[in-house]
Amino acid sequence: MTTQPVPRRRGRPPRTESADTRDRILASAREEFSARGYEKTSVRGIAKAAGVDSALVHHYFGTKEQVFEAAIEVAFAPALNAPNAVAAGPLESVGERLTRFILGVWENPATRAPLLAILRSAVNNETAAAVFRRLVATQLLRRVVAQLDLPDAELRAELAAAQIVGTAMMRYVIKLEPLASADLEQIIARVAPVVQAHLTQP
Repeated sequence: MTTQPVPRRRGRPPRTESADTRDRILASAREEFSARGYEKTSVRGIAKAAGVDSALVHHYFGTKEQVFEAAIEVAFAPALNAPNAVAAGPLESVGERLTRFILGVWENPATRAPLLAILRSAVNNETAAAVFRRLVATQLLRRVVAQLDLPDAELRAELAAAQIVGTAMMRYVIKLEPLASADLEQIIARVAPVVQAHLTQP
């Protein structure tokens, strides 16, 4: 007697589903968001690029917003080590350490490309901007604040982040000259004291 195979439910991964399927979907999502931006990227397009059914993308991540958040969280991961830079030395030089670390992440082409995709999507779409704000607030700024035993620590951290992210946007996204071509050490020397003032001055 021939046993008929159990039909696969549409979009649900079988038990033997490759362990890298989720990572493949995330990689495709980052590429799609980078190339098309948030608004023009679809779950169907991500699924097609990953070689899976679109229902499988929903199974792993849910909505397009949730796929975006998961994708940028991975891309944003190097910058999330910034609180370690804050805690790595005396308070008197925290501005220089934080500025050097975050601009260093931007300076590296491997980590710059996904960050550019994140910022472009966040600038052009409110949903993407909300995801970006939530990620920065919960996973970066709150951890920086935890290292600062100072009054108004949250506001201080936000002002410092605005200074550094604004510099990064002008240098790497808008590419405003002469900032875009200036030596990184010169930029750090000028920006770090402002960041230090935001973080520690009365």
